Amino acid sequence: MTTIGSGEATIRRSTREDLPAIARLLVESGLPTAGVAQMLAADPASFVVAEASGTASDFAGVAGLEVCCDNALLRSVAVRPEWRGHGLGADLVTRIVSDAESRGIHALYLLTLTAERYFPRFGFERVERGEVPSEVAETVEFQSACPSTAAAMRRVL
Repeated sequence: MTTIGSGEATIRRSTREDLPAIARLLVESGLPTAGVAQMLAADPASFVVAEASGTASDFAGVAGLEVCCDNALLRSVAVRPEWRGHGLGADLVTRIVSDAESRGIHALYLLTLTAERYFPRFGFERVERGEVPSEVAETVEFQSACPSTAAAMRRVL
C-alpha cells in the first residue's frame, strides 16, 4: 500500500471492467491505448491497478504485462500527477517484474519516450530494437503504438 497525506492506494490485478478507467488514465498520461482492450480480453489480469481510497472509478496508477511466449512487454506504466514521487510507480513496476519472474519469463522489454532514466533502477538497460525478440517486436506497442524514436529497454530475469 502506498500512502500520500491521508490518501492510500491499494494495488490489485485488473479485471475486464477496469478497461474504461485504465484507458482514461493512459490517455490523460499521454500514453497509447492501442492493444489495451485486446490484452484485457485475452487476460483480464494483465494489468495491475492502484486504487486510491475514495475514488471508485479512477486509478492512481496502472502498469501492464503483455506476455509474448518466453518474454514479456512492460507497458502502460502511468501514475496520476498527485501520486508521483511517493513510490507508487516503483510499487507498480516491482509488482510487474515479480509477476514476470513468477511466470518464468526470460526477459522483460519496454519502450519509452520519457522515462529512460527511470527504469535502470529496476535493472533495465537500453538495447537496440534489433535485439528485441520477434514475438515482442511484433506487438502493437512496437509496431504502431510507440514511435520508432522510443528507447527500447530490457531486463533479463
